[in-house]
Amino acid sequence: GNDSHLLIRAAKEGAGAVTSKSCSLSAREGHSNPTMVDSNGVMLNAIGLSNPGVDEEIGEIRAAVKGAGVPVIASIVAFSVEDFAAVAGRISEARPHMIEVDAACPNTHKEGKMFAAYAHDAAEVAAAVRGATKIPFSMKLSPDVPNIGEIAKACVDSGANCITAINTMGGMYVDAYARKGVLHNWFGGVSGPALKPVALKAVHNIRQAVGPKVPIIGTGGVATGLDAIEMIMAGATAVGIGSAVVLRKEVFRDVASEMAAFMKENGYGKLSQLKLED
Repeated sequence: GNDSHLLIRAAKEGAGAVTSKSCSLSAREGHSNPTMVDSNGVMLNAIGLSNPGVDEEIGEIRAAVKGAGVPVIASIVAFSVEDFAAVAGRISEARPHMIEVDAACPNTHKEGKMFAAYAHDAAEVAAAVRGATKIPFSMKLSPDVPNIGEIAKACVDSGANCITAINTMGGMYVDAYARKGVLHNWFGGVSGPALKPVALKAVHNIRQAVGPKVPIIGTGGVATGLDAIEMIMAGATAVGIGSAVVLRKEVFRDVASEMAAFMKENGYGKLSQLKLED
């Protein structure tokens, strides 16, 4: 969420770092309900980027940085390259440990295309953000593209310090009785366990494209310690958890303990040993 108390709560429940919900230059109400549906662990949402705007979010991030006790990643979103730079500059006043640049949201676009759809557009955003802040930032990318590795490489070449992969994948549920889409927006983003194989492939492709030194935050379908192990084996440096907070209680602590148990049982002494065989 955008509220500091939610970020602090996640940290207290065992998260090693916390990422805020994306904020934009101005406040947004987002879409009307229904905005989310859960069917057998497959989430579909179209929130519409509801957020209080960067002016208010600065205070929330400051409070989270002070109270969470873990690194705080402030996520930003915008509707133009210039606004990405403006939001990055403003949120930097809160001194988050890192900024996440959400170029992958389908609600944001350049001439009808999301910024993460093409390497040139994503790189343009990365360069603008790099010029607006000295704080490290990660580009959040979409799986709905032909070559996510190429786009990630372009972002890194333009100043991104890290890649977050992936955002949700486009999807739709239909209410056959009402003859309408289930969500108010009809279309939304698929998350939850169904997204994991897509995320694993994306992370692996990005790792091959950017090399061994660029950090990758792997997100998408992680709900267990084994999921997280697989994500790291695919090439992730760190692992993000989203929808699983709905599916499991104590998810952060449990995932961490399950990872530790797997590593002990299989003779791994450190995370860097978790690599796929060539």
